[in-house]
Formats: sequence, C-alpha cells, structure tokens
Amino acid sequence: MATPITFTAPHAFLGARPDDRAATFCVAGVPMDIGTTNRAGSRDGPRAIRSAARMLTDGRHPDSGADPTTLDLSDLGEFEIALGDIPESLRMIEQQAAGLNHLLAFGGEHGVTLALLRALVKRIGQPVGLVHIDAHLDTSEDNFGQRFAHGSVFWHAITEGLIAPKRMIQIGIRAPAWPEMYAWTRGQGVTIVPAQDVHESTPAAIAAQIRAVVGDGPAYLSFDIDGLDPAFAPATGTPEIGGLATWQAQGILRRLGGLDFRGADVVEVAPAYDVAEITALAAATIGWEYLCLHATAP
Repeated sequence: MATPITFTAPHAFLGARPDDRAATFCVAGVPMDIGTTNRAGSRDGPRAIRSAARMLTDGRHPDSGADPTTLDLSDLGEFEIALGDIPESLRMIEQQAAGLNHLLAFGGEHGVTLALLRALVKRIGQPVGLVHIDAHLDTSEDNFGQRFAHGSVFWHAITEGLIAPKRMIQIGIRAPAWPEMYAWTRGQGVTIVPAQDVHESTPAAIAAQIRAVVGDGPAYLSFDIDGLDPAFAPATGTPEIGGLATWQAQGILRRLGGLDFRGADVVEVAPAYDVAEITALAAATIGWEYLCLHATAP
C-alpha cells in the first residue's frame, strides 16, 4: 500500500512525486462545484479519489502488465479557484493547466473540463476528438439560466472550436433531455451511444466504435462518474439509473490503447453521498486505467 494519509500531510495519487509541472504526466485536483444543479459536494472529490487510490499501488495491470507508477508522474495537488465566481474560476483553472505536458484531472464538477480543454487546445494548436462517458449530453446552451455550468460544458467547447465534433462520441447517455438538445448535438456531427445500446452490445464493439469515430488525431477523455449506474457510483450530484457497470467501463477503456490521448478528467465524485468508498474507488480506478494506457509492461 502507498503511504497512508497522515495528519496535515499531503497525499499523492499513486504515490507520485509532488509539484513538478515539468513531469511527462501530471495529476491535479480541481475542487470546483459552484456550477452544479442538484447535489453539491464534488469539490471534495479529488481528496476522496486520492485516498481510494491506495488500493491501486500494489501490482501491475492484470491484462497488459502495465505499471503506471513507472511513468514520469507528478501530483500537483489542488488547483485554485475563485469561490462563487464561475468565469473567473475557469480562467484560473485554464491558467494553472497551461503548459502541462499531459494532465489527468480529478473534479470537481464537469464544468471544469471547459477550462482544461481551453488550455490543451491552446498548447497543441488544434481541436481534439472527445471520448465522453456520461449520463447527460451536457450540450445545453445554459443550465437553469447559468451560462457556464456542468450541463453546458460541451456546448461551449464545440462552439469555441475546442472539439472537432465529428470526432466526438458520447457513451452512456440516458438522462431526460429536450429533443432540441439531441437535434443540436447530432447536428454538429457528434455520435451519441445511449446506455441501452451499450448494454445490448459488448465492450469490444463499443471500443471499436470509439476508435472509428475518434480516429488518429489528438483526443481527450472526459469521464463523468454518473456515466456509471448509481449501483456502482452513488456519490454524484445527478445520479441516473440504467447506467454502465464498472466492468463495462473497464472493458471499454482497456481497449482504447493507441489512441492519441493528450489529457483526461474524471469528474462529479461527491463523496458525502458515498457508500463504502465505492464511487471514489471507481473514479480512482478509471484514472489508473487511463494511465495504464500510457505505461508499458516490463
């Protein structure tokens, strides 16, 4: 097991060294949840995910043999935000993410993804493909009158030219939404794979579809924990029944090796609603699976 959390001492994801922005891979928490629309509390997600990650430090990947602790990896701690001010928080998050070689971020609400994509696209100079696992489309122009919120993140990302929508695929969608949202999203060229289609298919087939949509260009993974069914991830602000099982999510992610991922996030873990740490462990394991895609077997 990694060194346990001790009083007043920081705890790093997978025991990574702290505060090295020049590392090949960086992990950071983004503790913002001021744009949530139901249950708040995902600001505490990064700490819970790091704590649950202690289960992931004793061995290599069971399929590939990869060991992400061998990566040039640093944990930057928590990004700063402007409490109560969403646009300023997004500006600060973008500034802190700027210049990093490869960032895995733990939210926080899904709205933080907009700032992370802004920073990434400025650095690489072109829009990215997107693998988006979620219960919700997140392509509303606003959320209950709030322009920047966790349900409007990809409307902004698409309209700002951060995402190449024909290279964007959404997996696990099942929440209520207005037909106009579906029409607008599909009209941009986005591929939507409802949760029921995932259940009636296989992880291998879904992964093949993702590969066909995303192609060879630079890509980003955004994993909202409510993409999982509440049976596997109860600790989130907007749970929706009928979601993916953890084995389905793992089976899909494990087949995405070789895609040109330039960054990722795992968001919307609200640990106050958790049971036996199962949501935090799911999120930590998703982050671990992502890093394993970039690590090599000995």
